[in-house]
Amino acid sequence: MDLFEYQARDLLAAHGVPVLPGGVAETPEQAEAIAREIAAPVVVKAQVKVGGRGKAGGVKLADDPESAKARAQDILGLDIKGHITHRVMVAQASDIAEEYYFSYLLDRSNRTFLAMASKEGGMEIEQLAVERPEALARIPVDASVGVDEQKAAEIVDAAGFPAEVRDQVIAIAVQLWDVFTKEDATLVEINPLAKAPDGTVLALDAKVTLDENASFRHGDHDALEDAASADPLEAAAKEKDLNYVKLQGEVGIIGNGAGLVMSTLDVVAYAGEEFGGVRPANFLDIGGGASAEVMANGLGIILSDPAVKSVFVNVFGGITACDAVANGIVHALGILGDEATKPLVVRLDGNNVEEGRRILAEAAHPLVTVVDTMDGAARRAAELAAA
Repeated sequence: MDLFEYQARDLLAAHGVPVLPGGVAETPEQAEAIAREIAAPVVVKAQVKVGGRGKAGGVKLADDPESAKARAQDILGLDIKGHITHRVMVAQASDIAEEYYFSYLLDRSNRTFLAMASKEGGMEIEQLAVERPEALARIPVDASVGVDEQKAAEIVDAAGFPAEVRDQVIAIAVQLWDVFTKEDATLVEINPLAKAPDGTVLALDAKVTLDENASFRHGDHDALEDAASADPLEAAAKEKDLNYVKLQGEVGIIGNGAGLVMSTLDVVAYAGEEFGGVRPANFLDIGGGASAEVMANGLGIILSDPAVKSVFVNVFGGITACDAVANGIVHALGILGDEATKPLVVRLDGNNVEEGRRILAEAAHPLVTVVDTMDGAARRAAELAAA
C-alpha cells in the first residue's frame, strides 16, 4: 500500500525523523486554518500518488493564511496524470541550502534489503542512477543485523555526505530503519532530505510503501487506506479476503493459484484477438484451499462488474477439489438468482473432476457451459463476451 505524502510524513515523525510542522486539508478553509496555526510561509502540495506534481501546478508557496486558502482552492480538484486532488498538505516552507537523498527498500532480485543514498537529491532518483550512477551509493543491509549507528555511518560515508551534516544524517538513517522495520515497509524514501540554511537536516518529502501481507500486525494501518479512490469491486473483494485485481476487459476470470490465473489471463487475451480484442476483466485467485463459500463470493463480485460479459472459471483440483468448486458455482448462482445474467464457461480438471462435472451437469443451469480444455474454454468465453 502506497501512502500519501502527508501519511508518510506523519509516520516518519512518529519515529523521530525530523519534519516541519504541517497538516492535511480537504477544503480551502482548512488549509487557511493550518497555515494560520503554523504562522509562517507555507507550501501547499497536492496529495496524489503520482509524480510530477510541481510541473502540473500541484505545489505552490503561500506567504500567509489567505494565500494558502487561495492556493488550496487552485489545487483541490486538479487532475494530475489522471489523479484528482482531493486533499492538500499544508506544511511550513523552508529555504534549502542543499538537497540529499536517502531510502531503504526491498531488493527482490538479490533477496535482501538495500540502502540507497546520495548527496545529490531533489531530482528523480532513476534519472540520477542512469546519468551519474557513481553518485548513488547502494549498500546491502542484512535483515538479521539491521542498521545501527555503525552501519548507518557506512552508508552515509559511502554516499559522501558533507562532514557538517554527517552526524545528523546518521541519526536519521537509524530512525528511518526503525520506520522500515517496525511498520513492515517495502520502501521508505526521503527526497529531498534537505539542509536548511541554519544547518538543520529535515525530511521535506517522503514516500512510504507498506507490505499489505503484514497488515495483520498493524491494525492502525487500516486508517491509512484511501477508501475514497479505491475501486468498489476491489474494496468489496478485500472485505471478503479475496485476491482480486480489476482489469480493463470483458471476460471475468476465476482460478485457483496465482500461476494458473496468470496463464488464464494470457490464454483469454490470445483467444480474444479472434473476437475483436476481447480481454480479461480481472485477476481473481481463490487459492489452493478455497471453499465453496469463497467460490461463491468471488463469482458474486465478478458478476456484479458491469464490464464483464462472460466468466471463465478455470480450476485444477488439488487441495480445492472440483466438486467443491462446482458446488460453489451452483450455490452462487442460487444466491444471485435473477441478478445472474452472464454466461459462465467452466473448465475443471484434477481432484474429483468427474464429480464436479456431474454436479454441474445435474444442476443444468442455463448460464453454465462446461468445456474440457483450457484453450477451448478460453475461446468460448471470449466468443460469448463478444456476442
